[in-house]
Amino acid sequence: QGTIQNYVDGWMTGDTTLLSKAMHATCNLKFVRDGKLVRVDKKGYVGNFKPRPRLPDTEARIISIDITRNAASAKVEIVTPKRHFTDYFNLLKEAGEWYITDKVSTNISR
Repeated sequence: QGTIQNYVDGWMTGDTTLLSKAMHATCNLKFVRDGKLVRVDKKGYVGNFKPRPRLPDTEARIISIDITRNAASAKVEIVTPKRHFTDYFNLLKEAGEWYITDKVSTNISR
């Protein structure tokens, strides 16, 4: 849960250090835009964030975490005043630390 919480806290405040700590160097974000699959690597994704005050009227919830030995999956929802994001994470434990290795995301206007 610590890795996912680091991701959520980083997302909510634009803290690129927390985001980077949560994501493995090989992590990719995938989503569909205009009917086409888009892939963004970790550097490109984290580079979109800038430090900011915690987003007002925004809620993040860890819906589920499923762990089997050194592999896990998690579902997270982030609800902002304008959008509702649902993220699915694949995680692996390397050298005693959990890392997000892939993220698949979808969102809808509110």
